[in-house]
Amino acid sequence: MRGPVTSGPEVNLQDMFAQSTAVITQPSVATFERYEKRGSIQSAFIYVMVAAVVSALIAALFSFFHSDVTFFGQLFSRLITIPVQFLIFTGAVYLIGGSLFKGTGTYAEVAYTFALFFVPLSIIGTIIGIIPILGWLVSFLISLVMIYFGYLAVQSSMNLREQVPAIATLVLAGIANFAVGAVLGGLFLVGRIASGG
Repeated sequence: MRGPVTSGPEVNLQDMFAQSTAVITQPSVATFERYEKRGSIQSAFIYVMVAAVVSALIAALFSFFHSDVTFFGQLFSRLITIPVQFLIFTGAVYLIGGSLFKGTGTYAEVAYTFALFFVPLSIIGTIIGIIPILGWLVSFLISLVMIYFGYLAVQSSMNLREQVPAIATLVLAGIANFAVGAVLGGLFLVGRIASGG
């Protein structure tokens, strides 16, 4: 039977950084299992907002070096899109893993587990991403690392130990995330055109 969408205990940022360090330096399903019940949905999203704020500030500050973006455009787009994309992706992992592959995790476990690696890796990616040429290469490598950690996180948080269901959940969640993002982007573009922006 699938677990309900419940919330866990509250943890502070210092605890989450320590848990992230453990997850990144000792990547395994067992390491994720150790921490998946220690946080809540609220903890996960507070932690993701840290990544969103860092990304938004860096992108906004570096907007002055690019003529095609604005300070506030970069600031607000990152503050909104990063948590929304995280919500969509982790929601898709939870729904797909539970309904298609009979995973038994809760949404709190999925969100918290994914936040533990997503936040530090996205912050590193944002900081290094500002370096010309090196930035795109590092971003690509970080994307590959995130896929690996995502695979481990799906196995842990949704209790899908077999490779095929875990990989399929991750791939289908990625497709769902892309599709929802494309629809939202299209709606935003239509709204902008309709308003004359």
